[in-house]
Amino acid sequence: MQKPVGQWLQRAARLHRARMAEAVRDLGLFPGQEQALIALSSEGPMTVGQLATSLGVRPPTVSKMLHRLSSQALVARAGGKKAERKALLSLTTRGEEVAGLLEARMAGVEHDLVEALDGKDERRLRKLLKRVSQSLAPRAAAGEADDEDDDA
Repeated sequence: MQKPVGQWLQRAARLHRARMAEAVRDLGLFPGQEQALIALSSEGPMTVGQLATSLGVRPPTVSKMLHRLSSQALVARAGGKKAERKALLSLTTRGEEVAGLLEARMAGVEHDLVEALDGKDERRLRKLLKRVSQSLAPRAAAGEADDEDDDA
């Protein structure tokens, strides 16, 4: 009997997360934090809510992550404590350096991920994962996924 698709997907996601954790460990980062740094690097300063939307998580998750990143002097907030959710988040100089290192490491993990696939299989996998994500996403978020990375 074949394993259900969901088990393979879960296994692949777990292995990918472990590989990412390994790739960022010496930078003092935990899995997921690299996504926040990359988003701030590529999209520029944004609020907690905007970053949460960009990452596809809830604002409290981002707030906890930002506390850790700001204690490492990677992210800075511009704004007062009362307007914490409206404060603009940006990378510090050190954060920009780490984001630069992350891009190469993430590219290495991506290479390992698709190494066994030819170009056609890689495109097919990308399309299938996008469709699976859309089918599993809540109805409101499903429309957002349409905007992402359309590979033909």
